[in-house]
Amino acid sequence: MRITALDVLDLRFPTSRAKDGSDAMNPDPDYSVAYVILGCGDGEPEGHGFTFTIGRGNEVCVAAIEALRPLVIGLDLDDVWADMAGFWRRITGDSQLRWIGPEKGAIHLAGSAVVNAVWDLLAKRAGKPLWKLLVDLEPEELVRCVDFRHIADAITPDEAIELLRGIQDGKADREQEMRRDGFPAYTTSAGWLGYSDEKVRRLCQEGLDEGFDHFKIKVGQDLEADRARAALMREMIGPDRRLMMDANQVWEVGEAIEWMRSLAEFDPYWIEEPLSPDDVLGHAAVAEALEPMGVATGEHAANRIMFKQFMQAGGMQFCQLDACRLGGVNEVLAVLLLARKFDVPVCPHAGGVGLCEYVQHLSIFDYIAVSGDLDGRLVEFVDHLHEHFVDPVRMRDARYQVPELPGYSAQMHAETLERFRYPDGAEWAATPPWQPAAFVPEVDR
Repeated sequence: MRITALDVLDLRFPTSRAKDGSDAMNPDPDYSVAYVILGCGDGEPEGHGFTFTIGRGNEVCVAAIEALRPLVIGLDLDDVWADMAGFWRRITGDSQLRWIGPEKGAIHLAGSAVVNAVWDLLAKRAGKPLWKLLVDLEPEELVRCVDFRHIADAITPDEAIELLRGIQDGKADREQEMRRDGFPAYTTSAGWLGYSDEKVRRLCQEGLDEGFDHFKIKVGQDLEADRARAALMREMIGPDRRLMMDANQVWEVGEAIEWMRSLAEFDPYWIEEPLSPDDVLGHAAVAEALEPMGVATGEHAANRIMFKQFMQAGGMQFCQLDACRLGGVNEVLAVLLLARKFDVPVCPHAGGVGLCEYVQHLSIFDYIAVSGDLDGRLVEFVDHLHEHFVDPVRMRDARYQVPELPGYSAQMHAETLERFRYPDGAEWAATPPWQPAAFVPEVDR
């Protein structure tokens, strides 16, 4: 099978209208994807993948994916499978494209969409869901998928193989456990910053009725408002369930420490993204000052090197890798191995369209074949836009149920591709073009 076609679509969903996804840094997100379809000719399966944005700028990712087209068309899937690490370096390491995004930025997001689409295609060809395709690989085969450049000082291929071999016993039992019970989740659906107190109460009760005992709220815009909402959440969920908080990068180091000390009476399990996502030492300082409260971060960490440094510095007590921000499944594997080496629980970011569909595969695989441990491990769940997927997530008792269909659960319905295509799909055709607000100097505000 050779890849003979690559199509890319700009898809946007108007989530800002209801303030879904709103937080202190991003008050009006429109969940969006640059969506890739790989074709291999008539009668062959298609590979579907995407990278996630929150609206404006999605067209930049679309253009970046188009720039990768010459690296993809003509690839033989047998050759790709024989050298997965080499394939990954081909997509993410072009000598000239790297200048505009050396494993970060729009070009890395584009690479993620393409890499994930190839994994979707490979899993469909194998007739397995992605998690099962990965679980069934031998340790040596998994390690051959990973680019160890720039992380070999923290973990070598030989170390990785030994770690994976060390938990081979029990894999079958853990797989049966996942099929029976599913993977534990926490909900962010009640905690968006733009929601009214009445809506927060209603959504908290719905979460309790669905079996959730971990809830997350957004903080960072106004301290007194945060205290009031945290008190409301605690009232609703009680003292024994866990409450997590997410600042979405808005604070300075000292500000984060002071703010969270004020919120400590509400017993937060973690503070998520308190600082700039690149501030490794700042996160370490916050973690030290707020211990035993954990620091969760990683959804905006662009590559495995950043995760290595966060873990080495002690700035990450919960690893929130993003399936699109990293360079696709290959780089996710690198981060999972680092997390195992440093004993950091992986709790993937899933606040966005399609991210829940992606990361369920990654966490199920991580438990069965990499970590062998559920302690501290949760997958974020937001109840938005799942109806647009051919193989949407299935939840029971606040747990992700194991995907059964072949692939990476990334494929959307044809009607969705037509309706939400930007700017000429039916959902957007009557929307006036966006215009930025007039600039008002700070001194006049």
